[in-house]
Amino acid sequence: MPTTPGGGGKSHLFQYSKCTGKKKALCIGINYKGMPNELYGCINDARNVQRFLLRNGYKHDDIKMLTDDATDPRLRPTKTNILDAMHWLVSGAHAHDSLFFHYSGHGGQVKDTDGDEVDGFDEVIFPLDFKRSGYIVDDLMNTIMVQKLPPGCRLTALFDSCHSGSVLDLPYLYSSDGRAKGSQVTKRWVERKSTYADVISWSGCKDSQTSADTWEAGVATGAMSYAFINSLKQNPDQTYQELLRSVRAILKKKYSQKPQLSSSHRIDTNLKFIF
Repeated sequence: MPTTPGGGGKSHLFQYSKCTGKKKALCIGINYKGMPNELYGCINDARNVQRFLLRNGYKHDDIKMLTDDATDPRLRPTKTNILDAMHWLVSGAHAHDSLFFHYSGHGGQVKDTDGDEVDGFDEVIFPLDFKRSGYIVDDLMNTIMVQKLPPGCRLTALFDSCHSGSVLDLPYLYSSDGRAKGSQVTKRWVERKSTYADVISWSGCKDSQTSADTWEAGVATGAMSYAFINSLKQNPDQTYQELLRSVRAILKKKYSQKPQLSSSHRIDTNLKFIF
């Protein structure tokens, strides 16, 4: 696959997903109970997103939940289980399928070693057993969940974690007026990180920011998960740019974090957001 910028070789094969096929989802919520920097709203976030998806055409058996209060060891969000679940999510994907990935937990940054990051830092997420098994880096998530998808398959990712702006390594970033702006992926990597598939990422903050673990209506929640769900509950019929603006408006009242929208291919943000 070419790594030079501006090749344009993928443009004619890209197609938007109609989201009319199989629907599958992976929801991960990690509170790190009893550990330093314990969180409180992440398991609630995963369950809230699960309920939201069930109301929007996803079936219970097609939603995999990984939370650190799970009694089944296979459903605890360890590094191995998370990576296995990511492979499960994209396995057997076809055009016009709709896949949904949600992560609520700790995020961070480490030094970039392959030169694909404009700011010099890779973004990472922290499994429950990160002290023993380490973190999961954005390059690996992109390889597993983005690069393997066929044309016309949708993956919608929702990250409620610190430093998550480019955590899926998607090359196209959008401002609230809907226009594409400077990429977080370096020029020589843009073509490699682009795909024929229809991949969208909503993240809770810029790479340089943190995401709030907070309380809304007396319940522990991640600010981004709360804003995303509530915006679409109030108005299910929104374009990409309208949803980005509305989520930012909800959070701006109380938080400094600025949610980000990115994609694996240039999209028309005036189109209705579907999943």
